[in-house]
Amino acid sequence: MTIVERLKDDRGALSLEAVILFPVLILVLLLVVAFGRIGSADNAVDSAARNAARAASLERSGGSARTAGQQVARSVLSKQGLQCTSTAVSVSVGGFSAPLGEPASTTATVTCTVRLSDIGLPGLPGSKTLTSSFTSSIDSYRQRS
Repeated sequence: MTIVERLKDDRGALSLEAVILFPVLILVLLLVVAFGRIGSADNAVDSAARNAARAASLERSGGSARTAGQQVARSVLSKQGLQCTSTAVSVSVGGFSAPLGEPASTTATVTCTVRLSDIGLPGLPGSKTLTSSFTSSIDSYRQRS
């Protein structure tokens, strides 16, 4: 076999291309998983904050509003299947001290830290903290205690 014939022979080229492209495809797949997990977690935290603020606004006192908001937020995160390494739920109850007839509101803030270290993507942080707030109006003419 001459040198020209050897240069034209492309046996093994497909194997070489596969060896080069396989890690790139795995990296892209892991990126899709990471962004999907972050997006899903962000939606769950938004939903928890929205539902917590709404539940708190339906209560008649600040103490029961805080308790209801925290319970609803944790319940929503659990039902969404989100496993937070740390969770914080804050419900503002200052609106419950407003006199009847004046506009008032309550705000729920939910913070969740999602673990990303199990994805195994180099350069990806071990966790990401997601925070969402939502404000819901309190009925101006509903009796409060």
